[in-house]
Amino acid sequence: MKQENLVEQKHLNTLVDCVNSLVLKGFTEDFKAKENGLQSLATKKVYKPGQVKILNFYRFEGNSDPADNSILYAVETEDGKRGTLVDAYGPYSDSNVTKFMNEVEEISKKTERHIKF
Repeated sequence: MKQENLVEQKHLNTLVDCVNSLVLKGFTEDFKAKENGLQSLATKKVYKPGQVKILNFYRFEGNSDPADNSILYAVETEDGKRGTLVDAYGPYSDSNVTKFMNEVEEISKKTERHIKF
């Protein structure tokens, strides 16, 4: 494995580090799942599941507390907006996020060698 990949993997050990890395790659919008779709917090525009692609996602597990589990989605909308959506993972997840993600057609888990952000 290349040294730069090791650095990238080490760098993405926490949710904050991963969000910061995505922001540097242009994922600057913050999204929130609502009952009627995925809303950009900056523009208030709401996207339907067919208007969104999940380019990648990352799971984080707390060392001792299951309530610390979270998932980060790297989101791209049909009009080119890129950003992130964070949710708890497991029993504490937001039902709006779960419902929305179940309806999104394209969810891709990319490995480091496949990322072309």
